[in-house]
Amino acid sequence: MTTGSEATRMSGDAGTYLDHEKQGYAASADATDIAMIPRITIHAFCLEDRTMHVVEAATEDRRMLKAHMKAEMGGIPAAIDMFEKAPTPNLIVVETSGAREDLLQSLDQLAEYCDAGTKVIVIGDVNDVTLYRDLISRGVSEYLITPVSIFQLIGSISNLYNDPEAEPLGRTVAFYGVKGGCGSSTIAHNGAWCLARKFDSEVVIADLDLPFGTAGLDYNQDPLQGVFEAISAPERLDETYLDRILSKCSDHLSLLAAPATLERTYDHSEKTFELLIDTMRLGTPHVVLDVPHAWNSWIRNTLLNADEIVLVAEPDLANLRNAKNAVDLLKQIRPNDKLPHLVMNKVNVPKRPEIKPDEFANALGLSVDAAIPFDPHLFGTSANNGQMIGELDSKHAIAGMFQDLAQTISGKAQPAKTSKSPLGGLISKLKRRAG
Repeated sequence: MTTGSEATRMSGDAGTYLDHEKQGYAASADATDIAMIPRITIHAFCLEDRTMHVVEAATEDRRMLKAHMKAEMGGIPAAIDMFEKAPTPNLIVVETSGAREDLLQSLDQLAEYCDAGTKVIVIGDVNDVTLYRDLISRGVSEYLITPVSIFQLIGSISNLYNDPEAEPLGRTVAFYGVKGGCGSSTIAHNGAWCLARKFDSEVVIADLDLPFGTAGLDYNQDPLQGVFEAISAPERLDETYLDRILSKCSDHLSLLAAPATLERTYDHSEKTFELLIDTMRLGTPHVVLDVPHAWNSWIRNTLLNADEIVLVAEPDLANLRNAKNAVDLLKQIRPNDKLPHLVMNKVNVPKRPEIKPDEFANALGLSVDAAIPFDPHLFGTSANNGQMIGELDSKHAIAGMFQDLAQTISGKAQPAKTSKSPLGGLISKLKRRAG
């Protein structure tokens, strides 16, 4: 759980309702000042039918157009049962009832299964300032008193994700091939598809190889607008304009395609893509950047500022030299960041002398996150069909490798295999997350 917004306050007197007037979305308001909810996934667990009706009605509101919300009955116990076995969404909404101690203990248990970026809104029937403070101290983002209105629920969600002082919603993952032709784009496209599919989480992939990008072909899309239009009109670029030029690939995956034409040259400055990437991060949990194999100021700047970097290489000497140069530079310019991930591609080409993946990784001081075997028929068929490997053959071992890679780059913890103690080490974990 993450620390909640300070926009919501309780009055100093116990037994008073939350100050909805300060929040700007009282039940009697017309809600015209509520901002759009970004591309987040929300899972609500209700106890009362009337709360379920509010949640269902909220999903139909225009402000929730980008968000994906699921709702079911069962409250916190149902949420615990769900997230013992599955990754948590961006936002969990849980309805509670009963004694304060039971509520806090249940939330402590739920926190065991929450990823660091997950926010929690609690809907309860206890109106007490001490309870509110206890919930906030445990990382709960918001506490609403039943009965809630549609405007209250949507307004609370909006406040969490539209606070100008809050961190951007999205994480950027840059895929970079250390040598031309090593398959970095194919790895990026399949990784993005699996990330959207595995976690039911919104993903935008941006093909930054403007003259030769293949994302449109790989996803079987032919959009009229994309990356070039976005960077050519920085004065117009905002979330609304971005929505217009994104191409929908699946329920949770959108593409910002490259023009892939040679009608013009593409001479970018160091900061050309910064505004575009920042705008994508504002409204999308996962932003995948397909970075072309080249070396110039904007590529260096893009890698410098990415949250995660995935280096893709083939197991030969030229790739090893280039990868070593890349890793050494990234360590220098990103001294406080995680080391890049390493994906070995086209492993076990017949009759080709190769460096073993583990030896390759050891020379870089990295570990191998995936070693994708050479399979020209599988990848050729996938490319010709405009399909991802998981669409072509979901049971293939390579499809499973891309699923594992998506888990690695997602920033989400693996679902628990066994039930944990509800209290062991919890408070210190929550304090770290809140910090």
